[in-house]
Amino acid sequence: MAVSAKLKGCFCGVASAICYGTNPFGALGLQAEGITAGSMLFYRFAIATVIIAIFLICQRESFAVTRKELLILTVLGVLFGVSSLGLFLSFNYMEAGVASTILFVYPVMVAVIMAVVFRERISISTFVAIILSLGGIGLLYQGNGEANLSLVGMLFVLQGSLTYAIYFVVTNKAPLNLPPMKVTFYVLIFSTITVSLYSLMAEDSKIQWLETPEMWGYALSLSLVSTIISLVLLTIAIKEIGSTPTAIMGALEPLTAVLIGVLLFGENFTWRLVGGIILILGAVMLIILGNAFSSKSKADNPS
Repeated sequence: MAVSAKLKGCFCGVASAICYGTNPFGALGLQAEGITAGSMLFYRFAIATVIIAIFLICQRESFAVTRKELLILTVLGVLFGVSSLGLFLSFNYMEAGVASTILFVYPVMVAVIMAVVFRERISISTFVAIILSLGGIGLLYQGNGEANLSLVGMLFVLQGSLTYAIYFVVTNKAPLNLPPMKVTFYVLIFSTITVSLYSLMAEDSKIQWLETPEMWGYALSLSLVSTIISLVLLTIAIKEIGSTPTAIMGALEPLTAVLIGVLLFGENFTWRLVGGIILILGAVMLIILGNAFSSKSKADNPS
């Protein structure tokens, strides 16, 4: 049973990263229509919240949570909202490819937090997987040699990376025994509130109205696949295999985005991309095999 639970967690981690990596479908479409980052995130979270609420009502699932659970869910929602804002705002100061590459230091941050705060031992396979994934992400990025690495942009994306890492750790360690769909519902509520407050305070980020069916279609795709499905699977993965392995599997996010660009938008497929793909897939396989092996060892040698 332990092995099957670990494999389930690995599958959810992989699927979550792939779903999150489809962000370009909706985000680039809305960006082309002149929609700002604040508005984009507001619709992404708000529509997702409504969809999950309808699902929970149809399932006759109770919305009740305890005060302690509500506090934890509030923290998770704020962390996720602030992390998303940090990444999207960094696009105003540097290339999106550079920002997305820098964001991927979050698995290292997760590993450090777990090791320092919770005394979690970093295995050799996990360490190697982190190195492989970081190297793979570096190869995936193809800049034009004129990337603007501004201090403000760096601060935004590093803030986004740190808060995302803390989100992983809190999800892993918090005493939440709620269905993943209910957790996602409350996380998205507080993410929506966080983004709304930002839009009210920021002069250049007022929430814009989506005027065409195409805009609503982009927002719906952004909400359904890269938000709802991704977050639900992410919650399951973190609970089953832990925050560090799940974070490393996040390397499949930019890989998915790159493959979308190559397969659907005709971007060049180079040997550099091949190398990045091989390194990332190698990192993911190390995590999957490491979890399966450790689970089997525990089953063969029960304490």
